[in-house]
Amino acid sequence: MKPWATILMLCAALSACASVPSAPPPLLFNDAAFGTPLKTASPAEIFAVSDAMKAYLQDHISYRARNDNPRQALFDALYKKGQLRLEYDAEMTRNATEAFDARAGNCLSLVLMTAALAKELNLAVQYQTVMTEESWSRSGDLYFVSGHVNLTLGKKTNENTGYDARGLLTIDFLPPQDGAGYRSLPIPEQTILAMYMNNRAAETLAARHIEQAYWWARAAILQDPAFGAAYNTLGVIFRRHGNLDDARRSFAFALERSPSDTFILSNLAQSLEALGREPEARVLRERLARLQPEPPFHFFNLAQKAMLAGDYRAAVTLFAREVARDPYYHEFHFGLAQAYFKLGELRLADRELILALENSTTRNDHQLYAAKLQRIRAQQAQVRAQ
Repeated sequence: MKPWATILMLCAALSACASVPSAPPPLLFNDAAFGTPLKTASPAEIFAVSDAMKAYLQDHISYRARNDNPRQALFDALYKKGQLRLEYDAEMTRNATEAFDARAGNCLSLVLMTAALAKELNLAVQYQTVMTEESWSRSGDLYFVSGHVNLTLGKKTNENTGYDARGLLTIDFLPPQDGAGYRSLPIPEQTILAMYMNNRAAETLAARHIEQAYWWARAAILQDPAFGAAYNTLGVIFRRHGNLDDARRSFAFALERSPSDTFILSNLAQSLEALGREPEARVLRERLARLQPEPPFHFFNLAQKAMLAGDYRAAVTLFAREVARDPYYHEFHFGLAQAYFKLGELRLADRELILALENSTTRNDHQLYAAKLQRIRAQQAQVRAQ
């Protein structure tokens, strides 16, 4: 079986912790193995408000805030057409200034940008993790599981009127129907910062900048030692760097706090196998099989093998099983479209490409699927003309 590694990232899921460490165990780091420390980012840099952001607030928000509710003015700027015109883009996790300049970002980037603008307006901010279903994606042999965060805006910090739930406004960058019905839990700003740093660690690792990834993961743990996902990310980085025993220690530490976490179980089992500790790994594999008989991407990987073997009908069945498990992941629909195309079923390929396009999370993927769709429709037109 080809080894794969799982990282928590993107909109940053929270790991449940049995106990909350006030500081990370010092033996988890191995700075000497990664050379000269590389720059990450300070909280001030992550939340920095640029001159362009200040000008936007002055020109579009402040005049309304003087005569109206400043929270509502910011809410309208974020949601109404013709104002900020934000786009969802999961290509990378941007800081507040970068998200504003791009007018795009994943949910964490857009939360950071909104919080920075709100603070500039002197509004109280509360971050929240939303208990949605896990969402999986991949980059090569790295697999990512992402969660979701949003924030609420309260009254101005100088308004000493006590807590007033009626005065809170929730800012969420999921469509209302997608976020409805999920429970939210408040999280402190140090956790939001650790999420950002953990995401950057995962993204730089996916880009094969492994030394930079280490310093981001290290920064995430120091920012919030209670944020369990960063220990898992650190373990993946150690393993990719060849520090197998360091990886094992990181995964074991993470698993102590989340004993039923399937991706940490899998990562620890792989590390034990690489160290030749097969009996210990076997125990974890058996535990993992009970918790997760069919891991994410199981049917997708089988479908890809069927495609290589030319068994396109079997590939359709397998891709469809993966779509049934996660109907919102674009790559599953794209795979199904490819299988239908090979079978000459252009109408069904068209349908799946539309779904891939609608569920794409980056501009590059959107452009790719749009081009593929245009090609299929040109071929359909040729068939009709014959």
